[in-house]
Amino acid sequence: MPPNRYFDNAATSFPKPAAVGAAVLRYLNEVGGPYGRSSYPRALEVSRTVEALRDRLAARFGLARPESLVFMPNATTAINTVLHSLLRRGGRVLVSPLEHNAVMRPLAALAARSGVTFGLLPAQPDGKVDVARLAAALTPDVRLAVVNHQSNVNGLIQPLPQIREALGTVPLLIDASQSAGSVPILIDAWRLDYLAFTGHKGLLGPTGTGGLVLRDPATVEPLVQGGTGSASASYEMPGFAPDCFEAGTGNLAGLFGLLAAVEQRPVPQHSRQDFLDLVEGLRGLPGVNVLAAHEPDDQGELVSVRHDRHSSSWLGDELQRRFGIEVRVGLHCAPLAHRTLGSFPGGTVRIAPSPYHSPADFADLLTCLRELAVT
Repeated sequence: MPPNRYFDNAATSFPKPAAVGAAVLRYLNEVGGPYGRSSYPRALEVSRTVEALRDRLAARFGLARPESLVFMPNATTAINTVLHSLLRRGGRVLVSPLEHNAVMRPLAALAARSGVTFGLLPAQPDGKVDVARLAAALTPDVRLAVVNHQSNVNGLIQPLPQIREALGTVPLLIDASQSAGSVPILIDAWRLDYLAFTGHKGLLGPTGTGGLVLRDPATVEPLVQGGTGSASASYEMPGFAPDCFEAGTGNLAGLFGLLAAVEQRPVPQHSRQDFLDLVEGLRGLPGVNVLAAHEPDDQGELVSVRHDRHSSSWLGDELQRRFGIEVRVGLHCAPLAHRTLGSFPGGTVRIAPSPYHSPADFADLLTCLRELAVT
């Protein structure tokens, strides 16, 4: 069997479980029909499928009230929904130093439009929020804290329960784009206020799927208004979740596929120790510098590397040209994270495996990188 040389799963997972494509095609070719807008059998099957997915994801995320989980095209839309609602009259936001542009660009726009200000949560050199120093950063004008659960640059997993405790009454928005599906999430137990997720990465579903979890939906106003199939006599959006956040017809084919991914997740072909051994193997390559969490317990399953002599773009291009290895190079839409980690502006080569990678695939990657490292 040829090696699995696709290592860009932090951008989008590949391959998907076979059941995902079958479910998408089944909706497109056999089921069809709308969600929540009719009562004939075809439409009822669609509605039941979407609600089954909502229930499965709520259970996976430790959420007792599935109606608080609303579907959106992606985590970016979910993040914008929270930021534009809570900060429409200004205020100050504290963010982790490893945030993605899905957070930083809306904040920059709100700063220009509404006078929003933002600063960094105190952190250690690898970007881990320093909980012991957090309380001192909480000035009276702080309206929100935003934390990327797992960095898309060095893979660091933030200590969400401890951060939540240290924030006191300040609301917390979690970007779970990288962690959902691969890192445990317990929304109720950790008292998370808002969590944005996407379906096409760790959950192994199609692109164009994702959503937002709101512990109290009444605290956020919808970003988009329109038809929902409920309360149709009113010009106002329904006053209850999930309907008030799900205007328009969603990606129903994608949601069929996401349910299949959630219900038929593949057995991982490698262990956590196998991945940690890969990180150590990368550290042993000549001239290679590894960007990872300082503590193995904080490490998610992605990592970045740089070389003392070769640019990240050269390294990525040569991996593809010589060996067919596909990785992501550059700044990964996270310039704040790269500034924090000292890899700006050159960026890094990001290595992000999936459950389909085996220890043999990791050994193959190390062999190829070793050849380039000594070139």
